[in-house]
Amino acid sequence: MIREYFYKRGKRYASKWTVLLIDLSIVSVAFILAYFIRFNLSFNFDVQKLWAQLPIMVALFLLAFLSAGSYKGVVRHTGIKDVYAIFNAVCLASIGAIGVVMVNRYFDWVDGFTIPLSIIIINSLISFLALSASRFVFKIAYESLMNQSKSPVKNLIIYGAGESGIITYNTLTNHSKMKVKVIGFVDNSQKKVGKQINGVKVYGKSILTEQFVKYNNISEVIFSIQNIRPKQLRTLVNEIVDLPVKVKIVPPVEDWINGELKVSQIKRVQIEDLLDRPPIEIKNSKVLKDFEDKVIMVTGGAGSIGSELVRQICKYNYRTLIVVDQAESALYDLQQELKQAGFFNFVPIVGDIRDKNKMRTLFEEYRPDRIFHAAAYKHVPLMEQNPYEAVKINVAGTKTIVDLSLEYDVEKFVFVSTDKAVNPTNVMGATKRIAEMYISCRQQEGKTKFITTRFGNVLGSNGSVIPLFRKQIEKGGPLTVTHKDITRYFMTIPEASQLVLEAGAMGKGGEIFIFDMGESVKIMDLAKNMIRLSGFHYPDEIDIKITGLRPGEKLYEELLANGENTLPTYHDKIMISKIREIDYARTRNMIDELCISNLFFKDNVVQIMKSIVPEYISNNSDFCKLDKNNHQAEVKEATEAGLPQLNN
Repeated sequence: MIREYFYKRGKRYASKWTVLLIDLSIVSVAFILAYFIRFNLSFNFDVQKLWAQLPIMVALFLLAFLSAGSYKGVVRHTGIKDVYAIFNAVCLASIGAIGVVMVNRYFDWVDGFTIPLSIIIINSLISFLALSASRFVFKIAYESLMNQSKSPVKNLIIYGAGESGIITYNTLTNHSKMKVKVIGFVDNSQKKVGKQINGVKVYGKSILTEQFVKYNNISEVIFSIQNIRPKQLRTLVNEIVDLPVKVKIVPPVEDWINGELKVSQIKRVQIEDLLDRPPIEIKNSKVLKDFEDKVIMVTGGAGSIGSELVRQICKYNYRTLIVVDQAESALYDLQQELKQAGFFNFVPIVGDIRDKNKMRTLFEEYRPDRIFHAAAYKHVPLMEQNPYEAVKINVAGTKTIVDLSLEYDVEKFVFVSTDKAVNPTNVMGATKRIAEMYISCRQQEGKTKFITTRFGNVLGSNGSVIPLFRKQIEKGGPLTVTHKDITRYFMTIPEASQLVLEAGAMGKGGEIFIFDMGESVKIMDLAKNMIRLSGFHYPDEIDIKITGLRPGEKLYEELLANGENTLPTYHDKIMISKIREIDYARTRNMIDELCISNLFFKDNVVQIMKSIVPEYISNNSDFCKLDKNNHQAEVKEATEAGLPQLNN
């Protein structure tokens, strides 16, 4: 009953005037104690003088408290800054008392008023200790009462005993709604191991064992190390991911809100934090000058890559930004986001790039100088079943924008391609490769500079594997992986968009830009890490199911096709692919045929695509039969010509 009373009362903060009254009572008692201590705990002093001096001392402390503001702090959240305020107030009051005594000696304002210096010093020490102790006693009592409430206490470890770790400790323990207990700090520095911080012991990392975690009922480990590199973080996380704990991380200090860490900013370690390479940074950017007073159009502007392109372009000094997408809801969401961020110089257009009349109207009205073509269908299994839509958007749609760019003298056209266009094994990759080839065919025909960017999978984009895994974990699993050996290259959405913008600025026409994406990631390992980082055990709590390769899916992605090599650029992570020569006239005629053919007959469409892209060999798909037929036709042709047969 008493606990419930204090729990309800504890939700309200004590009035600062109540705190001030209590503080004045404490210094009054402290002054009396100072006299007793000075005279060896006896009454061998003039008690009348004590009662005459007490109101003056209380008045001096009142002025000091008001000046230092020591009474304004929330007592239950008392910290080092509150102790500093008390110290300043006590010093001010003591200096004031000494000043009053000294002045009274000359002017005799108060008859016989004098206080021995020793009593002032003793009073200062007792007051400081009593005021500080009273706050911490109340804080401890409050926390004890609150921790006995129905909410369970969360035990955790802070990894890092430096300044960031101490701030994290204070943030967690001072949060009124958090029921946490820091069991200890963990640090790699032997100089810190064995010592205590705020009464909490510092351990070496060797204590992070399953036995220690279970014995202390630890539920979380929070990494609080500033300027930690992804490789170092990955090493530390890998050492504890098998423990039954959630792994969280404190953000860099520059991301703290108004320079202060908030509990809400302490997030779980994400798989993005453990990339095998540092984030790409463009230090010699030419984008600023390239966008100056230009009209820019982004197709597919509401998609994963397109919307990030728009967000980044909005920060530059362009003339007009045209955002084209056929997804009305996604475009509306982007429009509202940009307006709330304070960006208004853009024009959202609901339109389909296949509609040449609509696109021509846009080109006629706005006369774009720069085009970033990100509109595409990208989901491999869906496009394998719908080659009609894949060709119409990825090839015919691109062809429409390319043709209009030449017609209206667009200065630069930047095409967003994919690593799946390299030696394609599926319809989606083949359509992107055909689009690349068409751009190459038209490169020399006008003033437009055509530039292609080619990169791997984008973390967090619509339909990517990581959001899928997160949803599967939320449902309790299992996670689905198509093959135990499948690997992919990954990059973040901002990195992908940054690369596209930089390529557009540095490109002189005809290049395919690729970049160093580090080591490819094994999807099986990625799935295991995501399970562990979510606080679950693999395979006991959440398992991984091998489902088999999907139609058209590769085991390994490539960034360069056979016969291609690279040239360096001014950025060591960005390279230019030197593509092999193609027969422009023949290729363009076949692409024209593809775009006007009867696309409802899947086999006919794919057959034409395979003729345009000889390296397109289907994998795990219904269209594998076309490759077999092609091979049989080649064997028959070689036999009739009297040539030796080639092995498979």
